[in-house]
Amino acid sequence: MDPGLCGVCRHARVQRSRRGSVFLRCALADRDARFRRYPALPVRSCDGHEPAAGGPLRP
Repeated sequence: MDPGLCGVCRHARVQRSRRGSVFLRCALADRDARFRRYPALPVRSCDGHEPAAGGPLRP
């Protein structure tokens, strides 16, 4: 699935469940209640988006 902006955001974190499922978590949600911890994907618009220095995430 295309994660949208989360796929190239420095605040996105890859979370893996014990069963092998993969989720994208927004680290901004830890300190700002305006952001959802696990946003519905794909994210097309986000006030907190900042491009990741290392390029796209690799789940």
